[in-house]
This record gives sequence, structure tokens and C-alpha cells, in this order.
Amino acid sequence: MKRKAYGRDAGLSLRMLLTTSMLGLLYVLFAVALFYVLNAGIVLMVVIVGGMAFVQYFTSDKLALRAAGAKVVERDQAPELHDMIERLCALADLRKPRVAIIDSDVPNAFATGRNQKHAAVAVTTGLWNRLEPKEVEGVLAHELSHIANRDVLVMTVASFFAMVAALLTRVGLYSGMFGGFGGNRDNNNSVPVWLIVLVVSVVTYFLSQILILAISRYREFAADRGSALITGAPEYLMSALQKIASGITQIPQQDLRQVEGMNAFFIVPTNWRSKAGQLFMTHPPLEKRLAALAEISREMGRPVA
Repeated sequence: MKRKAYGRDAGLSLRMLLTTSMLGLLYVLFAVALFYVLNAGIVLMVVIVGGMAFVQYFTSDKLALRAAGAKVVERDQAPELHDMIERLCALADLRKPRVAIIDSDVPNAFATGRNQKHAAVAVTTGLWNRLEPKEVEGVLAHELSHIANRDVLVMTVASFFAMVAALLTRVGLYSGMFGGFGGNRDNNNSVPVWLIVLVVSVVTYFLSQILILAISRYREFAADRGSALITGAPEYLMSALQKIASGITQIPQQDLRQVEGMNAFFIVPTNWRSKAGQLFMTHPPLEKRLAALAEISREMGRPVA
């Protein structure tokens, strides 16, 4: 079987489609409810949040690199890393992203950027020092898959109305405390407008976050599969994930807290051992990722790490 055949997972694609459709339906109902309650008032909120999303989307690469303390490096500063990424980009038919290094002992990596032209891949010194070259390639291929799949765009669009709901929740709370949204819908004992908006926004935000996190987990599965496709050797990513997870457990909590804000971006979040329910996780459980990769490896006739 050709390696190209492993690029798609019908079951995963269907789950992503269904989840995205549910999120879209939720947002339509949210918009209809707010237009009914607020008439044209929602337009201002959408414009404000739209502006925020616009800025976030077009500055995502710079913001993520700055937040992680990543420094963009040229070829002469990290020739081996540049060589690896160039080779993987050639295999994946991708434009080479900027290359960045994070001076941290926490083993991890992430990719950012709204498209291939504005993409960047960052790795920590801890990851580079702990992993074998083939394992680093597996990690880099995973991050390049995120770029190829335009995951920054997907998650920005997915979270747009969740941002609207979050803003309206805050406004609704302030309105309840200080008055606003025009008081009551009528001049009688009807339910206050601010309370309706608050309840609708809280419910929408809660449900949308569950669906957005599900999409995020599916994107990680897709990037793992993409790594297997690009390298043709899923066992190296399996080994890398295990080493990264093990390495994180050896890092002092103080150091982990310094980078925990990047957990949604990292290939393995620093809180991967958390007992929180899977519904509230940005990444799939490590054992499920390893099991999925092991299945791909068996299908490809590769050894299972």
C-alpha cells in the first residue's frame, strides 16, 4: 500500500465533520436568539469580537513565539534543525516555515501561523537534547502537519462565537449588577433582557468550549497521522511522545508553570497527567495517541515502539 493512503482516516474525518457541524448549528441558534432579544444590539458585539479575532489571527505567529520566549534562528545558528525541517518540507511539499528555538529544559515543540507563508516551528532545547534525530523528525513532521492543515485558521473560526458568548456573559453580569440592556423587555414583570442574554451566552459558551476542545483533540490525531505519512515511520513519533511525557515529569513544577500557557500549542501539554475529564482536554490522552499510531504502524508493516 502506498504511503499516501495513510493520509486520511475516514472515521476521524467524519467525527471532525460532525463536531464542526454541531458547533455551527449551536452558533446559528446563538445568533438567532441574540438577534431576537437584542435586535441590532448584537451587531456591535460581533464587530468588536470580529476585530479581536482579526488581530489575533493575523498576529498569531508573533504572539505565540513571543509568549513562548522563542527566538527565530537562521541556518548558521541551528544548521541540523534547519536541515531536518527542509527535508521534511520537501517530503510534505510544504513551504519552509521560520525556525525558532526556546531556551527551556521542558521538552516540547509547537507550530503557529495562519498559513505556510507566515508559519513558524519552535522547539525547546530540552526536546533537542533529549530526543534522537529520528524522534525529533517525527515531532517536526507533526508540527508541519498542523501548518499544512491550517489549524490556526480552523481554531480561530471555531472559537469566534465562543468569544462573542464570553464577552456577552461578562456584559450580562455587569448589566445585572449595574443595570443595562434596556432593563426589562416590557414595562411589566417579564424576564429582564440582561438575564436572558446571560443565560443564553453562558450555555453557548459552555457547549461551544466542549465542541472546540473536541475539534482540538481531533486536530492532534490528524497531525499524528500526518507525521506518520510524512516520515513513513510512526514508531519514531511514538517514542518521542513517550520520552517527552516522561521528561515533563522530571521538570520542576516552577519551570512547568512558566510555560503552561502554551499547553494548547505544545505537542504534549505539561499537564498531560491531569485527571480532568477528557471533555475538557486540549489533547487526546497519551495512551490513545500511542494506540492510534501503533495501529497505523501495523498497517504499514512497521515495528511498534
